[in-house]
Amino acid sequence: MHYVAVIDKDPDSAWGIQFPEVPGCFSAADTFEEIVPNAIEALSLFFEDSEPMPPLGLEAVREQVAENIANGAILMMIPWVHDRKRVVRVNLSLEKGFLDTLDEAARMRGMTRSAFVQKAAEREILDPA
Repeated sequence: MHYVAVIDKDPDSAWGIQFPEVPGCFSAADTFEEIVPNAIEALSLFFEDSEPMPPLGLEAVREQVAENIANGAILMMIPWVHDRKRVVRVNLSLEKGFLDTLDEAARMRGMTRSAFVQKAAEREILDPA
């Protein structure tokens, strides 16, 4: 599930992050690179105490914040990463040669296969560019 973040920046200030779909949920980031991780954390913390609401979607939010966009705000889809405390077992199918390479890369970093795959996936989710 993804929520739309409205991101803006006044001169000489941090990046402001708000979620029109989630009233009361907001964050800030000192650098552009910190926006997504900080926004994910804000959603996770907000939904610790309440049930997530269904997202309205990009077009509905765009209409709500048209004035913000006209003034330079940008919209960004932010994933809600929930239940990060519970570990579950999954089954993945990978080509054998790739799996061997993955295992070697994990060993070189002193990590388990699971930790390596999770870290790589997190990096891709947080910085898909």
